[in-house]
Amino acid sequence: MQRAGIISQVRMGSTRLPGKVLLPAAGRPLLDYHVARLRQSGLPVLLATTTEPADNELAAYAEAHALPCHRGSETDVLARYFETAQRFGLDAIVRVTSDCPLVDGHLIGAAVARYLAEDNPLAYRSNAIVRTFPRGLDFEIFSMQMLAEAHANATSPYEREHVTPYLKANPATAGRVVYRNEVWPGGDFSRFRITLDTAEDYAVLRALIEQHGAADLGAADLLSLLAAHPEIMALNAHIEQKTA
Repeated sequence: MQRAGIISQVRMGSTRLPGKVLLPAAGRPLLDYHVARLRQSGLPVLLATTTEPADNELAAYAEAHALPCHRGSETDVLARYFETAQRFGLDAIVRVTSDCPLVDGHLIGAAVARYLAEDNPLAYRSNAIVRTFPRGLDFEIFSMQMLAEAHANATSPYEREHVTPYLKANPATAGRVVYRNEVWPGGDFSRFRITLDTAEDYAVLRALIEQHGAADLGAADLLSLLAAHPEIMALNAHIEQKTA
């Protein structure tokens, strides 16, 4: 039986909003919401942080919250993922980033069930190949076999930093990887941004959590909330996602 787990990459360093994952909303650090919602998947949740001194606080957080944690390279995130998956014996990996405090564990759990039923180590499943979900609910699912191949062969700094470009775009995977796109059946919400990268993003997340209880909402109610409050979503509508 395959052992699947969620690995969330997390660090305190951020060029646009340092220490962002521990910023508070409704009296709790945003990382609390991220972890709690991931645990709704029913899957193990692991943190992959760095060996930088600034991330000692995150290692302590992991210990206090009974989260398996691995510390690795700050810049070679692909190696950090490989080491984490290898250390904790994962066969199937869900990749998420910790700047998504409203990520939906139920969606992830259902997608992992579909992935495991396919029983294909060359499958890659994500809800961001063609976006219908807001940025901030992203996840990717792939096998340890594919992660090991990427780790062994990816060479560019971009591939090492962003973990999955080798799986998605490298010619070595062409014609072998089977791509499965998870689509939200209720329409296209890709115009919305509920990730955490800037002060404007933080303002949106605080408003959603503190004024509207967003941290307790499933995906359908959450997306309805975003559509119902254009005044909140306008706060970060101009932000361009950082890609490198």
